[in-house]
Amino acid sequence: MQTRDDDWTSYMAIRAAWLSFVGGRTQGEIAAQLGVSPAKVHRLIAHAQKEGHVKFQIDGRPKECLELEKDLSGHFQLTNCIIAPDLGSGDDDSALRAVAVSASQFLTGFLSGSNVKRLGVGMGRTLTAAVEALPKFARPDLEIMSICGSLTRTLAANPYDIVQKMQERTGGIGYYLPVPYFAENLDEKAMFLTQRSVQDLMARARQSDAFLIGIGSVENEGHLVQRGIISKQEQEDLMSGGAVSDLMGRFLTIDGKLAPDPLGDCAVGLHYDEVQGSRVIALVGGESKVDATLAALRTGVITDLVADETLARALRKRVGSQLAQSA
Repeated sequence: MQTRDDDWTSYMAIRAAWLSFVGGRTQGEIAAQLGVSPAKVHRLIAHAQKEGHVKFQIDGRPKECLELEKDLSGHFQLTNCIIAPDLGSGDDDSALRAVAVSASQFLTGFLSGSNVKRLGVGMGRTLTAAVEALPKFARPDLEIMSICGSLTRTLAANPYDIVQKMQERTGGIGYYLPVPYFAENLDEKAMFLTQRSVQDLMARARQSDAFLIGIGSVENEGHLVQRGIISKQEQEDLMSGGAVSDLMGRFLTIDGKLAPDPLGDCAVGLHYDEVQGSRVIALVGGESKVDATLAALRTGVITDLVADETLARALRKRVGSQLAQSA
C-alpha cells in the first residue's frame, strides 16, 4: 500500500511540475485542475524537485565571476575554478545554496562519464547541499568511498556524511569508514587502524580516481563545532595554536602548514598528503571561510575549486598584491 501511495505522489508531483514549469500555470490554477489545495501544489512541486524529476541549468556566469575564476586559477594553479554568483542575501546560507547548484552541475558532467569509477568523498555542509542538488543519473559502476571516519566520537552517524546521499543519486555502491572522524587518543586510533576492514577500505580509498572534499573551519559556525565533533576546549586550543582550517581532519595555519596541535594526529582517515597529485575537488561557501580556504589552497593539494562570489572576492583581496605580481 505504501508503494502505491508513493507512486501516486510521484505521479501528481510530475504532473504538477509539468503544469508549472512547462505550462507556466500558477499554483492556484494547478490546484483547481488537480483538485487539491495550493499548499499541496507547492509540496508536490518541491517533491518533484527533490526526487530529481525537475532539472534546470543556467548556462554561463557573470563577467565578475569569470574574472575571479581566472585570477584564482592562475594564482593557485587550479585546473578548474567555478565561482557561483552572489545571490544578494549576504549570508552563508545563500552562499551555500549558490555553491551547491554550481557544484551539482559540475559534478553531473564530471561523473556522468565512465572515467571516474571510484570517488573518494569527505563530508560537510557544503558537500551535503551539493549532493542533494544533484539530479539522479545512472552510474551503478561508481564506487563511493569515505576517506574519513563516518561517525562522531559517540559513534553516532554524522549527518554530513554524503556516501548514502550520493549512492541514492547515482545508483552507485557506497562504502563507509566505520570509525569516528577523530579517535579519543593515539592508542584508540592505532586500534582502529589494526582492523582489517578499516585497512582494506582505506587502501581502496587511496586508489580513488578523484576526491571530493569540503573545507572546514574551526570557528563557531563550522560543522566540527556545530555537531560536537570537537569540544569547546579543543576549539580554543586549536585557535590559540593558529589553526584556521580543517582539511581532511588535519588542522592548518593560515600559511597552509600543519598547526601544532595533537588533535589532527587523532584523525582516522586519509591524510591530505596521500591525495597529493590526484584530482581533488573542493567545495566551499561563505565569506567566513576565507581563512580556512586560503590555508587549504596553500597546501597545493586542491586542483578544482567551487566557491561563491563573496568568498572569492575576499580571497582575491587577501592575496591581491601576489595576484598582481603573478599577472
